Amino acid sequence: MANDQQKPSDEALDVTEEVQSAGEVAPDSASADVVEGVIDESGQTQQANDAQQSDLALARDEIERLKQDVQDTQLRAQAEIQNVRRRAEQDVEKAHKFALDKFAQELLPVIDSLERTVDACPVDDEATKALREGAQMTLDLFINSLAKFNLTSVDPTGQAFDPALHQAMSMVDAPDAEPNTVVGVMQKGYTLNGRLVRPAMVMVAKA
Repeated sequence: MANDQQKPSDEALDVTEEVQSAGEVAPDSASADVVEGVIDESGQTQQANDAQQSDLALARDEIERLKQDVQDTQLRAQAEIQNVRRRAEQDVEKAHKFALDKFAQELLPVIDSLERTVDACPVDDEATKALREGAQMTLDLFINSLAKFNLTSVDPTGQAFDPALHQAMSMVDAPDAEPNTVVGVMQKGYTLNGRLVRPAMVMVAKA
């Protein structure tokens, strides 16, 4: 009777073995799950790092592009400012040079009248000698004063006809002159700082 109580039953032994087996397997399964979790987490972290690196590279490229755009815009703005300043300087220079344009045009008939007065007085006529000398002195003084402002006459006698400076009033026979040359000036032309104020009225030799 006592011996039966001390010996474990077969069912008890089977339960003990199952518990031991479960105890041995459980730690291995948990370790595998932990390892798989660590691997998954590491993979996700690597993917996140790769995405961040890609975004960072794109951001750097965008920054460089924006910097280049800013530099290009600054260069264009500087060039435009220089062009505006240059045009303004040219406009001011032209305004200074040609401010007397209309004023000079109003003075030209006075010069023409003085020249006709001088030409109308014979050199050997004592009656008009004083008049001629006075008109000539006034004409010279007037022309010298206008020359200080770069108003100069265009007297193309003997020169080739230039439509940019001359206005042909007639074509005449001139055997002693080269064809298409100016053989007579009916009215002098004038320029102001190199720009034509009035063309010279001329007679041109026929071909």
